[in-house]
Amino acid sequence: MQTEMNGANQTVVTEFVLLGLHDHHDLEMVLFVLCLGIYSMNVLGNALLIGLNILDPHLHTPMYFFLSNLALIDISATSSVVPLMLAHFLETQSTISFPSCALQMYLTLALGSTECVLLAMMACDRYVAICQPLRYSELMNRQTCMWMATLTWGAGLANSLLHSSLTWSLPFCGHNVINHFFCEILAVLKLACGDISLNALLLMVTSTVLTLSPLLLIFLSYVFILTAILRVPSAAGRHKAFSTCSAHFTVVVIFYGTISFMYFKPKGKDLNLDKLIALFYGVVTPSLNPIIYSLRNAEVKAATIALLRGDLLSRKMSRFPVVL
Repeated sequence: MQTEMNGANQTVVTEFVLLGLHDHHDLEMVLFVLCLGIYSMNVLGNALLIGLNILDPHLHTPMYFFLSNLALIDISATSSVVPLMLAHFLETQSTISFPSCALQMYLTLALGSTECVLLAMMACDRYVAICQPLRYSELMNRQTCMWMATLTWGAGLANSLLHSSLTWSLPFCGHNVINHFFCEILAVLKLACGDISLNALLLMVTSTVLTLSPLLLIFLSYVFILTAILRVPSAAGRHKAFSTCSAHFTVVVIFYGTISFMYFKPKGKDLNLDKLIALFYGVVTPSLNPIIYSLRNAEVKAATIALLRGDLLSRKMSRFPVVL
């Protein structure tokens, strides 16, 4: 919807149209079924990881504390986009109000930035566990973990607040069709009437800092980790050491691999392909994390089995005295 400004020959955008893949309605029906199933698996799997971390004392360690933060990010990020997207798959025209679009863009930016930094913090945790095992409890104490988590979330939220404020201070006075499934910042900026050179510059700088800097820290951490593992004399010891960080390494490869393919591949003329890749990054990737950590982690498997048997809940309830 567009309204006329009083005293000026200019239209103000009050809502946006999300184009998605409305030219391919049959494909949208297929995507609806797939995305609904994957989203449900994502929410259940990541909620299970958070619940296990709360219920099982064996998982009250820094690694699982950060894993719970990752699970919360994955649930929040997909929930900010997927439910509305599923509803739009069933509609002939998909609209989103100006405030809802602003909120969606803020959340997706904030959670994406936070995940980049969090993966670096998790790499630091694995570095200390492998390279400084005798000082692990001292270095990665509760206070340090809380400080690292606060820094992670603070960086992501502040970055998103900066870009959201600059984006929505621009005038939007004409086109209101966003060529995407959701309010992605680059797609929104294309609709602005004003000069977006400052937005583009800051977006490039902050993306470099919050994406490549954590990646460099992860790379250096794994160089030291690999060096330390190769010094372990026994094959069993090397396997045990590597298994403690293999799940995190797999998540990093999938996360940064998808980002690299999205933003560094040659720009093609098929915009629908770009949107499908973005859909894979936003919906499929978060759902893989609980699978990876469950398959590659004996402690998570043991906690899941204990939960299914009712042992975790019974132990938790036994801590509370029954008053008759």
